Amino acid sequence: MKSKLTRYLIEFSNFSLTRPVSDKVRLLEIIAVALTGIGKFVFMDHLNWRLPFVIFAILAWSVYIYYRYKKDEFVLKDWGFRLDNFKSVFKLMLPFAVISVLSFIGIGYLQNTLNLNWHIIPLLITYPIWGTIQQFLTIGLIAGNLSTFKSVKLHKITVIVLTAVLFSLVHYPSHWLMMGTFVLALYYTYVYFRIKNLYVLGVLHGWLGALFYYTVVNQDPFAEVFLNYFN
Repeated sequence: MKSKLTRYLIEFSNFSLTRPVSDKVRLLEIIAVALTGIGKFVFMDHLNWRLPFVIFAILAWSVYIYYRYKKDEFVLKDWGFRLDNFKSVFKLMLPFAVISVLSFIGIGYLQNTLNLNWHIIPLLITYPIWGTIQQFLTIGLIAGNLSTFKSVKLHKITVIVLTAVLFSLVHYPSHWLMMGTFVLALYYTYVYFRIKNLYVLGVLHGWLGALFYYTVVNQDPFAEVFLNYFN
């Protein structure tokens, strides 16, 4: 009886309380996310303005989140910016996180790319902020909008796969990052459709992403991004 009641409460808490959003707004949000993705290739990959772009993207999308919140106070909870189900989602994500960490270390050991040093600590603190924004854009806006279009009905599995493919493509040309983000987005979107919490997804995205760089990809983002400003 208790488990059924808990399930009903979770389902009720996931029910959208926001005002109806038109397909036009949903499409514009998806276009804006796509432009952000294009900006990544231009400013981060081509011009190597990684830190300025990340800061600008975080601030710009934070302004939009605040704008939508002022128009509809329930939109944050509907997107998944909530703490009431944090523990439930964290427990759901924990096995995936543990398997991922063990896989990263194993792959790094086999290909001799383990490069764990103190540089990972600042990233473990700061990367979850960018990770949360990425999850909001990818899952909250892309997957969320694709699954709720009124004029076009897409199956949840189609949305999950399409979201994973798009998130993977954004990380081109690194093959390791493309494979890793594809798997991550598959499971993250599946979890998001079950119970929404962008904070858990964002924090784990940041932690796993930081570890991935220092074990599998053999890169030092802290040195590449932050230390360049002090040299």
